[in-house]
Amino acid sequence: MIVVEHITKKFVRDVTKYKKEEFLADDDISFQAEAGEIIGILGPNGAGKTTLLRMMAGILEPTKGTITFDGMTYQDHEIEIKQQIAYLSGNTKLYDTLTPYELLKMCCDIYNVEKEKAEKRIAEVSQVLKMEAFLHNKIANLSTGQTQKVNIARCLVHDPKYYILDEATTGLDIISSQIILDFMKEERKRKKTILYSTHYMEEAENICDRVIMINKGKVIKIGTPAEIKKDTHTTNLRDAFFAMIGGVSNEE
Repeated sequence: MIVVEHITKKFVRDVTKYKKEEFLADDDISFQAEAGEIIGILGPNGAGKTTLLRMMAGILEPTKGTITFDGMTYQDHEIEIKQQIAYLSGNTKLYDTLTPYELLKMCCDIYNVEKEKAEKRIAEVSQVLKMEAFLHNKIANLSTGQTQKVNIARCLVHDPKYYILDEATTGLDIISSQIILDFMKEERKRKKTILYSTHYMEEAENICDRVIMINKGKVIKIGTPAEIKKDTHTTNLRDAFFAMIGGVSNEE
């Protein structure tokens, strides 16, 4: 179980050449993520989704609040937690002189996956993500969708317990996106915990057990898609979101 309690992240930004101001990218966010659950983190650009996921992945440190993984904190168990995490960033750069196979082999070495298990795991992930046809091609020569599959594969190869995925289906066509979503459903059956941000409300509505809607750094709603639609008297999550923020403003 992942427990996020009163997480706040403060940054400083330039207002003018001579003036700076503090702002909260995330403000007092709390929720729990259970084993065997897919949770969608939804909100517009600048809502605080990526900052939240980076804190959960141990890349950023919260200004306030705590994050625990089965009772463990990064302060006391950083290596142990990170060995159990798959973190997909929206702007990760890959070594384009390597092949996908070489990259995945390197990731297995980093996570101390035994050689025989590593070969088996690479084969499994390649099959699931339909990567066999370009597994030994240079990453520099791959399409955007193929590169995104490799990016996802390097997160999965060590068979993590927790998935923290930022815009996992960005850049993928409809078939490739469905492959990723089907994979997430299968991992849910294996009692993995999956958190992922997305701009695609319809995608989240179809796959998520619960969704966390964030706007301007604050959680505005947590619940199942059905609960949220019922509470907002809407028929889809997109309309539900706009109902809660009062429609589209010039600031958005």
